[in-house]
Amino acid sequence: MRISIAAALLALALPAFAQDGDVAVKLETPTGTLHGSLRAPLGATKGPAVLIVAGSGPTDRDGNQPRLPSDSLRQLAAALGAEGIATLRYDKRGVAMSREAAKAEKDLRFEHYVDDAAAWIAWLKADARFSLVAVAGHSEGALVGALAAAKAGAGAFVAIAGTASKPAEILRAQLRPRLPEPFWLESERILARLERGKTAEGVPKELDIVYRPSVQPYLISWFRQSPPEAMRALEVPVLVVQGSADVQVPVAEGEALAAAARNAQLFIVPDMSHALKPATDAASSMKGLTDPTVAIVPQVPARIARFVREAAVAAPPKGRRGPAPT
Repeated sequence: MRISIAAALLALALPAFAQDGDVAVKLETPTGTLHGSLRAPLGATKGPAVLIVAGSGPTDRDGNQPRLPSDSLRQLAAALGAEGIATLRYDKRGVAMSREAAKAEKDLRFEHYVDDAAAWIAWLKADARFSLVAVAGHSEGALVGALAAAKAGAGAFVAIAGTASKPAEILRAQLRPRLPEPFWLESERILARLERGKTAEGVPKELDIVYRPSVQPYLISWFRQSPPEAMRALEVPVLVVQGSADVQVPVAEGEALAAAARNAQLFIVPDMSHALKPATDAASSMKGLTDPTVAIVPQVPARIARFVREAAVAAPPKGRRGPAPT
């Protein structure tokens, strides 16, 4: 399935750009409606906008998962708004308010998430009030966002806590310390087939949660992706943001992403966790994930806002693309 960008644009009209706070917006796709939040600085008439792409799993537009209400992406949007930057964040298909847009698991592919993000980019680009549309992807959203930014022609890209390792290697690193040797060997057998683009039979029930038959086609599509190649394909300015206290994504991953891009700046934030919040030990890192009142590190939105403003100034005049919003 490929999202029809033209159809999506025609199905959606942007609200008046004169509010402070979130405004609910919708994107119609052939398989259902995606729901998002547009935040526009009060009184702004023309300026850059950032599409925020959430990370893996059941992460919603605010950066929250069940029992992990970090609120990090909602805070990021609010802080960018205070810097004069409009934002749009959305629930992925299958998550939160976009749950009904999910395809059957056996039919879902990684490319569907990329197509969705590309459709949102095109939707924002069609509005003359936005001088430049940038993309900011968090965690796995950095890979989705990089691919979508190239596909839809975003004007700048920000990778936040993104990985440079290939997806299969990430899964290997997560599973190796958790699996007894017999199951590790079975996992390697299955992974090897999936990496070759082939499904695997005979999955032990103990590994069914990872390799059940219905999810294998999605894993095959995910394993085809290469974050460094996605970064190299970008011809626009890139900012890579990485926290030194991120226990999920080491600093070396951010350094490798920046090295792969053609035109990248690397911003390493001292004592920042994966959730963009202050962390000096395991307890404070977990508190950032579970306590929405813990504020994100202020240097992050400030640096992203400066980067986006600079990209907007340097960008060529925006041509009108697609139908005008009503």
